[in-house]
Amino acid sequence: MQWIQTYTGRQFFPLDPREDDLDIEDIAHSLSRQCRFNGHCRDFYSVAEHAVRVSRAVSETHALWGLLHDAGEAYLTDLPRPIKDQIGVYRDLENQLLKVVARRYGLRWPIPMEVDAADTALLVTEARDLLVAPPVPWGLEVEPLEEVIVPWAMDEAKAVFLARFEELI
Repeated sequence: MQWIQTYTGRQFFPLDPREDDLDIEDIAHSLSRQCRFNGHCRDFYSVAEHAVRVSRAVSETHALWGLLHDAGEAYLTDLPRPIKDQIGVYRDLENQLLKVVARRYGLRWPIPMEVDAADTALLVTEARDLLVAPPVPWGLEVEPLEEVIVPWAMDEAKAVFLARFEELI
């Protein structure tokens, strides 16, 4: 079997993604049920909420990319950065899927550097607010954002993600 069934009942081929098979409802639903940090945060904090926060941290020009920068994880799932960096084929599959996301939603490839910078700023903010203190510094030379993150429930994260998408398109 070379496909997965999505929340809306679609057949999706993660190794051969097609624009017409992408559905924002599937993306929002899946990301709202995936926990950041491989589930190692003190409270559940979804990838969907993270994506909304990234979209709000960048300029309006790149806000849709901010919202969709992790859309591939809805179909491939997420891996922690140290593992993702060691499994080259995963990065290739993720980029292949994100290129399809870009075409589907009218975005330019590659993901803008502003989105990557906001993603990293959110990472250190999330670590500060959602994880216990690290045993050693992470080595990221980025200041956390001023906002303090109080995680949303899964259904709220999905609803806010979809509302943000509608706002941006």
